Amino acid sequence: MDTGHISALTAKHAGLEARLRTEIARPAPDTMLVATLKKQKLAIKQELAQSSG
Repeated sequence: MDTGHISALTAKHAGLEARLRTEIARPAPDTMLVATLKKQKLAIKQELAQSSG
């Protein structure tokens, strides 16, 4: 897999992490959004693991 794709996935993962932290920090976080963001992060993490291994 090319490094551009890996870089894009890494950036997307970081963006999701930032959104997740922001949502969790809210007084009443949207639990559905938190779950969705976590699933998206996991999918990206798995794709990164497959591409590096």
